[in-house]
Amino acid sequence: MSLLAQSRAVFLKDLLLAARGGSRLSGVLFFATMTLLLFSFATEPDPESMRRHAAGYLWLALLLSSLLSLGESFRAEVEDEALEGLRLLPVDPRALFYGKALSNTLFLVGLSLVLLPLSLGLFGAEVKSSPGLLLAFLLLGTAGLAAPGSLYAAMTSRARGQDLLLPLLLFPLVVPVLIASVKGTGLCFSADPMDQRGALLQVLTVFDLIYWSVCGLLFGKVIEE
Repeated sequence: MSLLAQSRAVFLKDLLLAARGGSRLSGVLFFATMTLLLFSFATEPDPESMRRHAAGYLWLALLLSSLLSLGESFRAEVEDEALEGLRLLPVDPRALFYGKALSNTLFLVGLSLVLLPLSLGLFGAEVKSSPGLLLAFLLLGTAGLAAPGSLYAAMTSRARGQDLLLPLLLFPLVVPVLIASVKGTGLCFSADPMDQRGALLQVLTVFDLIYWSVCGLLFGKVIEE
C-alpha cells in the first residue's frame, strides 16, 4: 500500500473509533464549553473589552481542549497495545502520523465550529469578513496544533506523567501558531485597515508545512523508543 492509502486507513480507523466512543467527543466538548464560560465570568463586564478579546478566548479554549483530545487519541492505542500491533505490520510510521494528525485536525476543526457561535454570543463579537477567510484561520490554526500535538502525544503516551509532560512540550512550540491564529481571527471579528490577514495566513501556512513535514519524519523515531 502507498503512503497515502495507509494514511487514509489510519484516518478512517480513528474516525470509526471516535464515532463508537462518544465519551471523548462529549467530554472534550463539555470541557471546552465550560472553559469559555469561565472566561466570560472572569472578564470585566465591558462589552468592548469582551469583543476585543473574543478571538483569544476562543483559541485558548481550543488549545486547552486539544490536550484532552490529543492525549486520548493515543491513550487508547497504548492501553490496548494497538500501536505495537501496527508497528509489527508493514506500515510506514509516517502513515501512522499523518492519519492520526488528520483525524486530530478534523476533530479540532469540528470543535472550533461548535465553539465559534458560542464565543460570538458570549462576548458580543460578530464576523465582519468572509466566512471562508475565518474558516481558513480555523483550519490552518488547528492543523498547526494537531501536527506537533500528535507527535508529542505519541512521545508521552507511555510516560507516567503524560498529562503534565504534554502541555510542557507542546505549548512553547505552538506559540507562533497561536499568536497568528488569535490575531487573524480577531481581525475577522473587526476591521482590517492594514490588510494583515493575508500575511497572517501565509505565516500559518509556513508553520504548518514545517510542522507537518518535520513531525512526520520524526514520528518513526518517537514510536520506536
